Amino acid sequence: MTSLEILGCRLDPIDEDEAAARILVFARTGAGAQIVTLGTEMVVYAQRDAQFRAIVNASALSLCDTVGLLVVARRRGAALRKRVAGVELIEDLCARAAAERLPVYFLGGAEGVAADAAAILEVRFPGLPIAGARSGYFSEAESAGVAAAIRASGAALLFCGMGSPRQERWLHQHLPETGCGVGIGVGGSFDVIGGHVQRAPHAVQQLGLEWLYRLFKEPRRWRRQLALPRFVWLVALDELGLRPANKRVANS
Repeated sequence: MTSLEILGCRLDPIDEDEAAARILVFARTGAGAQIVTLGTEMVVYAQRDAQFRAIVNASALSLCDTVGLLVVARRRGAALRKRVAGVELIEDLCARAAAERLPVYFLGGAEGVAADAAAILEVRFPGLPIAGARSGYFSEAESAGVAAAIRASGAALLFCGMGSPRQERWLHQHLPETGCGVGIGVGGSFDVIGGHVQRAPHAVQQLGLEWLYRLFKEPRRWRRQLALPRFVWLVALDELGLRPANKRVANS
């Protein structure tokens, strides 16, 4: 697999099926691998946070989660058909985990959100071993206890939905303590799976406009969406060779 570098962030141009297969290998082998589902907002944030950029670049897999990255990846020769969306990836992994009886843990969201998502997936995929679920509302001082509880649950696969950059930082620091073979940052996917947030219609998803639908439904997100034009501008500067050299380092 040949990775791409987009604005200093590594992107592994593989589709959902290959990604899920690799993640299940990590879950079985107990390697403590961190998976990043990379989005344009995260890439923009990484421009001003070298530590976060280093976490992305050190991950076992950095997957294409947004249309903006998909477009740039294709422009640079990647044969990606579509993005690897968090909700679909979770569902795919749960189907495979149910078949292999691999225990999964859901960490993140408001009180009850992770548990709701876990309960729905347990019904949808009979035999899926749910090791546990808890909210993402805890302090850093409580992190060691949270990690210990996950270890005690026997989970092999950890879904971490605490939003970026917190989920990536938390996994980077605490994943080894959980005993899980693999940990994946999944953003707000629990809200969607649990029915707390309505996802865009399929046709809107196919057009790559799910971000616009979310903005329409949740206008308070407008500041976050400013990352998209910023991303386009930075990519244009990069392709023209006008971006500062110190921003071009992928493994800083």
